[in-house]
Amino acid sequence: MNMTSLFRYGPFALLLVFLFAGCLTTDNAFTRVAPGKWRGVLELEKFSVPVRDKDTIYTLKEQFREGELPFNFEVTYLDDERFYIDIVNGSERIRCDSIRYGRNRSTARDTFNIYFPEYASYIHADVRGGVMQGEWVVTTKDNYRIPFYAHAGRDYRFTSLNQAPVADLSGEWAALLGIDTEKPEQAIGEFRQNGNHLEGTFRTETGDYRFLEGTVQGRKFWLSCFDGAHAYLFSGSISGDTLRGEFRSGKHYRSLWSAWRDPNAQLGHPDSLTTLKAGAQPINFSLPTPEGKPITFPAPEFDGKIKIFTIMGTWCPNCRDEQNFLVDYLQKNPAIAGKMAVVGFAFERHKDPAQAKAHLLTYKKKMGIPFELVYAGNSGTAEAAKIFPSLNKVMAFPTMIILDKQNRVRRIHTGFDGPATSKYAEFQKEFGTLMEELVKE
Repeated sequence: MNMTSLFRYGPFALLLVFLFAGCLTTDNAFTRVAPGKWRGVLELEKFSVPVRDKDTIYTLKEQFREGELPFNFEVTYLDDERFYIDIVNGSERIRCDSIRYGRNRSTARDTFNIYFPEYASYIHADVRGGVMQGEWVVTTKDNYRIPFYAHAGRDYRFTSLNQAPVADLSGEWAALLGIDTEKPEQAIGEFRQNGNHLEGTFRTETGDYRFLEGTVQGRKFWLSCFDGAHAYLFSGSISGDTLRGEFRSGKHYRSLWSAWRDPNAQLGHPDSLTTLKAGAQPINFSLPTPEGKPITFPAPEFDGKIKIFTIMGTWCPNCRDEQNFLVDYLQKNPAIAGKMAVVGFAFERHKDPAQAKAHLLTYKKKMGIPFELVYAGNSGTAEAAKIFPSLNKVMAFPTMIILDKQNRVRRIHTGFDGPATSKYAEFQKEFGTLMEELVKE
């Protein structure tokens, strides 16, 4: 049909043509992946989105459905062949340059793998111009795969609609997560809203939910985060100063939550949640590095130094935030760093210790960690408590134990309020002040 014929049908026909033309996906001149902004979706419930045909028309009805976890990423080329990807969650950008691009001979389609080596997970997808379809795979869990698809040129997250919000959610909200479970968890929601755009996080006593981003549409709102390790989806409704909704973590967990506006909401102080047992024996250990070198404490190499022992796991984004903090502090404070000894105790999800140790080497290199990591066992707070029997409990990954030059425990910090929270700057300041005091003693 030519343009002259279209005019016979009126402006409505023209509108349909422009809408459909904007959503038409075909093979194009890109030698690899279309550059620029993309909208990715993890299908927590399989909907079989029809992107298999070479030429497929999509309607705007497909923007968002319950059970889909959307996120944004951007493809940037370094030259004609090499490119990297930034995953975007609010103000956070996660650069991914562990990428393999090839061709599936059996299907004659281009394939695309984005690896998250820190977390032993990856996205595998078939690529045709501005469309991807595949799955996100977590290798440390049995058959853990979530269907994935993405479209180029879409810069919205949940929807491009702009229905007027009934309220501004900016501020702090006291929350209970898992209200349909036997033990709901206390939390504080920290939100920032600008029109329909919503960002924020939830803080708990064991860590935070990192950088959440989403939208408010009328009385409904959604927030999501995907970082290669966790896939979080919050949905909810607004009723005055009360919020109610559902939380989903990947395909394996879903629960209900509620919140109410409370600028004075408080959680237990992270330095008071884990303590030494009365009359406990001094901390001691002997554990191997991934290379097989035993690290023993007490030992002469620790004498006269401030000790930082952090209970962590490479699968844990809050632990990664803490590791980034420690790496940054050591780099920016070389005089104090020379009088510190830091050891990370990794409790891993790999069932095979050899695989866990190999992964630790990859993690340490990728993160640029200058201190020792030791393999401490399988993931789980019960396993961590066995390595540190002098603690009354281990309730969170990460948990940071700080000892002075005389090997006395001066602070045990449970969880970690990372850079997505309002408490991160406060922690940075308090940690720096403590290190300056300990180095002078």
